[in-house]
Amino acid sequence: MSKTAHRIYIGILVTIVFVTFIILVNKGMEYYGISLEERVYHPDHSNLKPSGILGHGMGILGSLFMIIGVFSYMARKRYRFLSRMGYLKHWLEFHIFLCTLGPILILFHTSYKFGGLVAISFWSMVAVFLSGIVGRFIYIQIPRSIEGRELSLSEVREMRSDVAGILKESNLLDEESYVILIESIKKKVELYHKNPFVRYFRKYRDDQNSLKTVKSVLRKNKLPAKEYKKILSLVKNDIHLNRRIERLDTMVNLLKYWHVAHLPFAIVMFIIMIIHVGVTILFGYKWIF
Repeated sequence: MSKTAHRIYIGILVTIVFVTFIILVNKGMEYYGISLEERVYHPDHSNLKPSGILGHGMGILGSLFMIIGVFSYMARKRYRFLSRMGYLKHWLEFHIFLCTLGPILILFHTSYKFGGLVAISFWSMVAVFLSGIVGRFIYIQIPRSIEGRELSLSEVREMRSDVAGILKESNLLDEESYVILIESIKKKVELYHKNPFVRYFRKYRDDQNSLKTVKSVLRKNKLPAKEYKKILSLVKNDIHLNRRIERLDTMVNLLKYWHVAHLPFAIVMFIIMIIHVGVTILFGYKWIF
């Protein structure tokens, strides 16, 4: 899939989620905004209540979307024969899409009325959804190949460009400017703190100062616009990679801990969902079939 096609693909998924949410809000805003006692007399009650045509349908579709989203992604990671069917990152994106659209439908299926055992499933779903956002943030911090495979530390280091060598061969800078520029982009490990959050902000501040120094040196040497952009791009790329290398171990460990927290909520959600569906069928609630 080309970059353009991938952007269109992501755009379509985001649009579907956004449009679905807007339509459901617009359709049921008046109904969901009144008290439970008044809803019985609302003209859309038979349609939007949890056992109604639309309400029940949203519950079924929302559950199916989450089941497909979770188990298809798990299967793609586990079974080798599926490795030929698209990149893992595309499967993850589709997993996120279904597991975002599904909870939205489930939310409207409940008509904002949930209690008892079902409430546990609902709040577990909310916990899974919110922890999924956190997990996505951690996931994108770990460098990966185009297929979505996690890169090793040595592979990430190989991605760094030899800025010093390129500048030395180009003869675009005088010796003093060259030394200043190279020194400005070196890591200053001794300045950082043991606390990861303090270290992150200090490193970010130093990186911004380094970029300012690099820009100042390049302007001083009056480089052509093309060479200026090329060198600045190389420096930014190295700074970005250095930052990712430094936090690689932390992010890998966080992802392991995240799985420990994310999985139990998902298991509880699905177990109670199955019980809920079973009780619904037992009491004779039917949809369109």
